Amino acid sequence: MALSLKPGTSWSTTYDRCVQAAPEAFAADRLLNLVGGEWSTEGEPGEHTTPVDGSPIPGPPRVGIDAAESAVAFAITEHAAWGRVPLDERQARVATAVDALADHRDLLALLLVWEIGKPWRLACADVDRALDGVRWYLAEIERQLAVGTPGERRPLPGPVSNIASWNYPMSVQVHAELVQVLAGNAVVAKTPSQGGFHCLTLAHALMRRAGLPVTLLSGRGSSIGDVLIRSPGLGALAFVGGRANGRKAATSLADLGRRHFLEQEGLNTWGIWDFSQWDVLAAHLRKGFEYAKQRCTAYPRYVVQRSLFPAFLETYLAVVQNIRFGHPLAVADPGDPLPELDFGPVIHAAKAQELAAQFDEAVQGRGVPLHRGSTADGAFLPGQDTSAYAAPACVLEPPANWSLHHAEPFGPLDSIVLVDTESELLAAMNAGNGSLVASLATDDAAFAARIAPDILAFKIGVNKPRSRGDRAEVFGGLGASWKGAFVGGDLLVQAVTHGPEGADEKLYGNFPGYSLYPPR
Repeated sequence: MALSLKPGTSWSTTYDRCVQAAPEAFAADRLLNLVGGEWSTEGEPGEHTTPVDGSPIPGPPRVGIDAAESAVAFAITEHAAWGRVPLDERQARVATAVDALADHRDLLALLLVWEIGKPWRLACADVDRALDGVRWYLAEIERQLAVGTPGERRPLPGPVSNIASWNYPMSVQVHAELVQVLAGNAVVAKTPSQGGFHCLTLAHALMRRAGLPVTLLSGRGSSIGDVLIRSPGLGALAFVGGRANGRKAATSLADLGRRHFLEQEGLNTWGIWDFSQWDVLAAHLRKGFEYAKQRCTAYPRYVVQRSLFPAFLETYLAVVQNIRFGHPLAVADPGDPLPELDFGPVIHAAKAQELAAQFDEAVQGRGVPLHRGSTADGAFLPGQDTSAYAAPACVLEPPANWSLHHAEPFGPLDSIVLVDTESELLAAMNAGNGSLVASLATDDAAFAARIAPDILAFKIGVNKPRSRGDRAEVFGGLGASWKGAFVGGDLLVQAVTHGPEGADEKLYGNFPGYSLYPPR
């Protein structure tokens, strides 16, 4: 049966809903920038296409260095005023913004489907996680700031600058901004160039209406990045992205002594050793393919004890051959619910081509092609552009000179490495010079306890994956996967505030002279 687009979900209908919901931020044919507290047409709209079907959508309105400097200067001025607003008033305004975002939850989620290809369930989860997380901080913030005690915490000297990746606009970027504002800071943020800017524009329109001190800019990192990192008067930098850009940001901050938390890519791995619970692992493997592994806590590498490879392979292939992917809004009947997919497209056609080339590169280097799916296995509209879709693929024993031997693919391209000794297991799991998460699949609890401290990952799961964590759980990374203060829960609030003047305060994080782990 031929599929068709679910009624009421077309891009034109979705954009019209944005214009109606926030006419101050969406013109009929372009997005605006939030500069100086007002929505402005300043900026040159770029050309852009949705990864869902390759059709054109308005691109980000990129501003130049002068506009960026003006926006940062305004945010610095606004920060001083916002820091004098009592906590109960800040709580009320943030709560108002959260309620407004909740009222537009489905529209925000639909924007995530069109902009970055998230299936409907995952798009809704991204919005819900952001709102649920901020509600937790609203309830905890008085304790976290130690209000009314000698140790009461205050806002930073200047606003927090946010440069985030495209894959989690709500549950990472908007969530972080709302907590930063709740703690007493103004915020200046840059929209990602690859997607998420429509969702962020709508979110910031609602946040600004609630009276929150937020600024939102679009622009090329090569043009305005330095302004958002080094401008005098900024209080901190929150960065989520790749290692190359993160390294540049860290270098740029080296002489400023400015607070920073730089979340960068890492090669997260599953290690499989003395293990027999294959049905349990199968469920984790299936869930691991959500959103085409386009997330910082995805697991693209499996390091497997050689004697367990037959059982692992049987389990893995049964999962990967049944992954559901395709157009996130395609239905067989207009009355059907939106499809339950593991993933839709990757972020753009160039990424899909890159993943295909990296698979070929590994095989040409004498890696074993274990599985290579086809877009013919996906669910698509008749005749639609599928150039941004990548079917699951896996390589066994990729060569040591493979471009992904030490790096994450950020897509549904897995690799499997076979080992015979514990030392080989550790070496293979640590090949990426640090990661955010790692997991061990083992029946031997003593083995897991013995080997876990030598795995270069911040969070380690035993017979389960680990995730980012937004509330009570601290988040960070080891090695090259993270630089600066750790965040999450109380540490997120501590990272964007300071203690009493003159106090000997020590932030916990991944940088020289600081503890890698927070106090327990």
